[in-house]
Amino acid sequence: MTAKIIDGKTFAARIRGAVACHVSRMKAEHGVTPGLAVVLVGDDPASEVYVRAKHRQTVEAGMNSFEHRLPEEIAAADLLALVDRLNADDAVDGILVQLPLPGHIAEAEVLAAIDPAKDVDGFHIENVGLLATGQKAMVPCTPLGCLMMLQAEHGDLSGLEAVVIGRSNIVGKPMAQLLLAANATVTIAHSQTRHLKAVVSRADIVVAAVGRPEMIKGDWIKPGASVIDVGINRIDAPERGPGKTRLTGDVDFAAASTVAGAITPVPGGVGPMTIACLLANTLTAACRRRGLAEPTNLTA
Repeated sequence: MTAKIIDGKTFAARIRGAVACHVSRMKAEHGVTPGLAVVLVGDDPASEVYVRAKHRQTVEAGMNSFEHRLPEEIAAADLLALVDRLNADDAVDGILVQLPLPGHIAEAEVLAAIDPAKDVDGFHIENVGLLATGQKAMVPCTPLGCLMMLQAEHGDLSGLEAVVIGRSNIVGKPMAQLLLAANATVTIAHSQTRHLKAVVSRADIVVAAVGRPEMIKGDWIKPGASVIDVGINRIDAPERGPGKTRLTGDVDFAAASTVAGAITPVPGGVGPMTIACLLANTLTAACRRRGLAEPTNLTA
């Protein structure tokens, strides 16, 4: 048995295309152009790459992109003042403060300052609470992308047994809430779970977001299960030459792909979906703020 490879690049491109079509209609029918503001503090190389990609894809979708690049030594009060200005700017529908922030700035304080209606990362405590209680919320981008891929694979998730490995506020916890809302039976596991192999091996859906390279072994996977690997780990790759590295997920892909029914690769699986869902969230925020019909199926 060889698993179906879930191509995140193709899936994400389809979402971006659907977002662009909806944005085009919003412009033509309502004179509205959604706007995304991204705030980058400092010059972290990985963050720079993400911000450039976000800017490019925002513009390609027909939205306005507002970049704010701030020095690493900026005072927390000055960053919070910028967030306040973006909250008040009607041209801005989504605000994303790129993490991590420098150590002298409290991330929780900055995230709490963002207007929940513009919190396209879904990290504000109000959105966390709304999601947990089954109400309309802005949903974190990575779990939202995972859910879209699972629904495209299975259709109805009702009654399926899902195991989420990882309990972070960014992926694990919201992923579990989304699966519960889709009527799956959900277990949250983590690195301290006893008999983790036995827990994983009963799952129809495995979402691995624990941050440990290839921790989930192939013989843990139930035959035919869908495996969504959120992990992005850089490990040594001496076979490529001295000092070389490669990316790998939290799942032993080579072994798991001989057992699973469907699996995401790393890279090229979940990663591309995150920015696509950021654009979808910005579009959703723009619609909600103006009382317009929200996009219902961006994966069709």
